[in-house]
Amino acid sequence: MDIQGKNLLVIGGAGLIGSHTVDKLLAEDVGSVTIYDNFTRGRTENLTDAFKDPRVSVYEVGGDILQTDILNAAMKDRKIDGVFHFAALWLLQCHDYPRSAFNTNVAGTFNVMEACVKNDIKRLVWSSSASVYGDAVTEPMEEDHPFNNKNFYGATKIAGEAMLRSFHHRYGLEYVGLRYMNVYGPRQDYHGAYIAVIMKMLDAIDRGEAPTIMGDGSEAFDFVAVEDCAKANVCGMKANATDEFYNVGTGKRTSLKELAEKLLNLTGCNKEIQYAPRSQATLVKNRIGSPVKATEEIGFTADIDLDEGLRRLIDWRAAHKAEVETRRKEVGL
Repeated sequence: MDIQGKNLLVIGGAGLIGSHTVDKLLAEDVGSVTIYDNFTRGRTENLTDAFKDPRVSVYEVGGDILQTDILNAAMKDRKIDGVFHFAALWLLQCHDYPRSAFNTNVAGTFNVMEACVKNDIKRLVWSSSASVYGDAVTEPMEEDHPFNNKNFYGATKIAGEAMLRSFHHRYGLEYVGLRYMNVYGPRQDYHGAYIAVIMKMLDAIDRGEAPTIMGDGSEAFDFVAVEDCAKANVCGMKANATDEFYNVGTGKRTSLKELAEKLLNLTGCNKEIQYAPRSQATLVKNRIGSPVKATEEIGFTADIDLDEGLRRLIDWRAAHKAEVETRRKEVGL
C-alpha cells in the first residue's frame, strides 16, 4: 500500500515496538498517526519525540481492544486507512493468567480484525511472534517450520494467525503477520521473558558485579534490534504481499555466553561470567529465523548488527537512569 497521505492507527503504539514504529512512520509522508493504547504497558515517555510532530495524536476516548465500540469509533473518526496491531499480554503474563491472555490476545485480536472489516481498512500489519515455532527443529527456521510451541503465549499467536487467514479468505482482509525473533533495544522494559536477560546483565554490570547466565550459556537466539522491527512493520504496510507471515530477525545465531561477552566488552567490565541453574520455565533453548522470505517479499532486511544495537541500548540506559529504575521497580527488582 502506498502510505503517502494515509491515516494510520497504531494499536499498542506506546509500547516498545509500537513507539519505534511510530517514529519510523513519521519519517514517511503519511497523513496522520493515531495512537490507540490503554497504557497498561505502553508509556507516554516512549512517544516524547513523536509528540513533537503535529501528525501524531492519542485517541483520547480510549485505547482498549476489548472495548469494541471505542475501537470502531477510532477507525471511523480518524478515517483510518491502515492499522498496526501490537497490543498483547506478554509471555509470562500468559503463563500466569491464561484467561486474561485469551481475552486480550485472541478475542482482542478478533475485535481488531472485525473492526478492520467493518471500517473498510485497506491493510493490517499484525505482530505475531517467533514463539509459534517453539524450539528449532531446523536452523535457521523458515516460515514453514512446524509449530513446536509449548506455552500459552505462543498458542494465542497461533490462534491469531489462523483467524487472520480465515478473515482474509472470508472477507478479503488484506494483512501480513510478522514473527519477531528476540527483540531488544532502547525503551526496553523488564517484562520480556527473553530480552529481560539483557537488562538484568547490564544491571549487574552497573553494580560492579558479574553478569549471570541461567544454564551453561549455550542457548542461542536471533537478537534483532527494535529499530529494525519498526522498519519491518513499515515494510509490511507498504508491501503488496498479503495473507503471509514473515520472520523478523537477522538470521544470525548468538549464544547467551556470546551475548554476555559482548556486554562485558562494550561496557569495559572485566568480571567473569557467572552461571546458575536454568529455570524450568517453558522457554526455548534455540531459535534462529531465516530472513530470506521477508527480504524477497516485503523488502525487509535487518540493518543493525548486535554490537551496534547493544551500544544503542547501553547509551539509552545511561541517558534514562530514572526511567530504567522505575521500570525495574515495576517488576520487583
